[in-house]
Amino acid sequence: MSQKLQQILIVDDDPVILKSLKDLLAARGYAADTAIGGKEAILKLDQNIYDVALLDLYMPYVSGHDVMAHIKENRIETAVIIVSGETSFESAREAVSKGAYDFLRKPYAADELILTLSNALKEKKLEKQNKLMQQQLRESERLHRYLVDTSPDIIYILDPEGHFTFINERVESLLGFEKNTLIGKHYSLLVHHDDLEQAKYVFNERRIGKRASRNIELRLKCKDDGVPRIFENRALPIELSSMGIYTNPNDGEQKTYLGTYGIARDVTDRKMAEETINFQAYHDLLTKLPNRALLRDRLTLAISQAKRESEALAVMFLDLDRFKNINDSLGHMIGDELLQQVSTRLKSCLREGDTLARFGGDEFTLLLPKLGEKREDVTAIAQKITSILKDPFVVDGHELYVSVSIGIAMYPQDGTNMESLIKHADVAMYHVKGKGKNGYQFYSNDMNTPYFQNLSMDTGIHKALENNEFKLVYQPQINLKSGEIVGVEALLRWEHPEHGTISPCEFIPFAEESGLIVEVGHWVLRSALAELSRWRTAGLPSVRMSINMCARQLVEKNIIPVIKQTLKEFDLPGNTLEIEITENTIMDDMDSIIRKLKELSEFGVTIAIDDFGTGYSSLSYLHRLPIQTLKIDRTFLKENRFSKGDNTIVNTIVAMAKGLQLNVVAEGVETQTQLDYLRSIDCNEAQGFLFGKPLQPDVIAQLLIQEPQAMHGASRNGLTGLRHH
Repeated sequence: MSQKLQQILIVDDDPVILKSLKDLLAARGYAADTAIGGKEAILKLDQNIYDVALLDLYMPYVSGHDVMAHIKENRIETAVIIVSGETSFESAREAVSKGAYDFLRKPYAADELILTLSNALKEKKLEKQNKLMQQQLRESERLHRYLVDTSPDIIYILDPEGHFTFINERVESLLGFEKNTLIGKHYSLLVHHDDLEQAKYVFNERRIGKRASRNIELRLKCKDDGVPRIFENRALPIELSSMGIYTNPNDGEQKTYLGTYGIARDVTDRKMAEETINFQAYHDLLTKLPNRALLRDRLTLAISQAKRESEALAVMFLDLDRFKNINDSLGHMIGDELLQQVSTRLKSCLREGDTLARFGGDEFTLLLPKLGEKREDVTAIAQKITSILKDPFVVDGHELYVSVSIGIAMYPQDGTNMESLIKHADVAMYHVKGKGKNGYQFYSNDMNTPYFQNLSMDTGIHKALENNEFKLVYQPQINLKSGEIVGVEALLRWEHPEHGTISPCEFIPFAEESGLIVEVGHWVLRSALAELSRWRTAGLPSVRMSINMCARQLVEKNIIPVIKQTLKEFDLPGNTLEIEITENTIMDDMDSIIRKLKELSEFGVTIAIDDFGTGYSSLSYLHRLPIQTLKIDRTFLKENRFSKGDNTIVNTIVAMAKGLQLNVVAEGVETQTQLDYLRSIDCNEAQGFLFGKPLQPDVIAQLLIQEPQAMHGASRNGLTGLRHH
């Protein structure tokens, strides 16, 4: 049908009448279409939409009656006003019976015609508006019903007595009840018996507005019909919001309570998430044992109970012997599986009420409350633990053996608070370690030495940073073709005012374990780059500065901004700095560390793998790392006798590095034989005592002024050149 709307159609077989009627309507502001005879009228009615038709009854071939019959049969929504010269009552009655809106006799008064037409158009407009409104209401109702029926929440209406008059289909998928079976039933049928009292004030809420119930937690019962559903428990946790329904709700005197409208939201996922978060907050995710936080809570409670009931309790501190060797040699995945198996065996030694917690790494803590025979009971448990760990563990085809060192502190004689008990158990454990490991020991007052040694080291490192006791020396890295110094490795030294020079082997492990390595590392970075900046400002040849970093430093949140900012502060390009890391460092948190190394690499900083081949010697991860340099560990140079044609691991590393387009630096070069061999396999660079011991910064500066002559001679002639320094 045509989309053009023709509101009025004039139908007559007399052209003169058609024109006069059209002109009359036009003069009154109506646009009209005309049809000569009934046949054309039917054609136009089929093709267009008209609000009103002015129709003559008596026309040849197709009469007005035929046109009206066509309108009725085809359900055409056009109001018909008969304009006819027929004056009989029968004609008027027949026309009206066929659906005519009105009947006007010719000749007609113009005003009468216009009034009748105007009324018909108004009525037609009202019909259209009413029809549109009904359609919108139906659509709104359909949409509302769809939203209610497909809602993820249970939606219900109760009568004033608390019986269901409506409930949506969601109740079936959540609780297993068919909605039709609940109509007329009391809401208490669905409420968990422990929550019935609370439900009285919520489920059939009478209040409205801000006073109505919002997000009240209840439990609903599930129909026990054996049908598996999306939840496991037979009670479903929900959040309920409800309000009263009233007639005239704003009229305090006239309003009448009709019932309650409510929405019950399934909060199973949220509850599970809360339980998961709570579990993670108080448990070690690897072993599923309680963590430090939960142990501290339970220990505090146990001390209070022991004090109130005059009972004894014990705290055991357990540290696995030789676990680090297993972790370093076989990898963290094997180590993690071993820890899980160890924790399983340890749990089998517990009494009811005991708490085994993972304190971190390979350390466990065991709380033994409510002791009877005191030391005898504790001794029995300690012996059971050492015994149960004697049998080998099988992890990924590896047969592994671990033992445990156990320190024991007793309440109240070894401490009356949480801190002292844990500290003294730790001290006793170190005492076992010092006597050969694999055993247990009760704390005594003469065991404080290891703890206070650590305390002294902690204080000493802090003072060393404050008093500038740390110094840096630099070992040259030599290009084996040109003999030039191409880089220096910054090495940390501690000049203690009382104890003299303290080896890094003595304080670096403690600094890493305690976290002080982060602060020390920042000092090293800043001091080394400041020295490099001074060399560059003095116009010395450009070299790269290599600095060692451990996993503890790299996992620091702000390590990348610190490195970038320090480079910018000393106006140094990124490629003047090289970060040296070990293979084991990467494995501590591979994804995070790789992401940070890539960010550094994009800034221009080069990355070197130190001691390559001594840790995770698998090459599968190399392609993931943004590394530029492999450093061959000195042990491979000492353990191999070099002669041309030997197929050593050094050959393999150098060949592999060249295939990956990586630089190779050999460490620990001490003899001319080693140097000649490295040159023969085309190793790029080397460092070691053959070229000089680690040197003071002013000596390095002097060498840079003199090079390449000095280094060229040193690298070619072996024990000449730098070695006299």
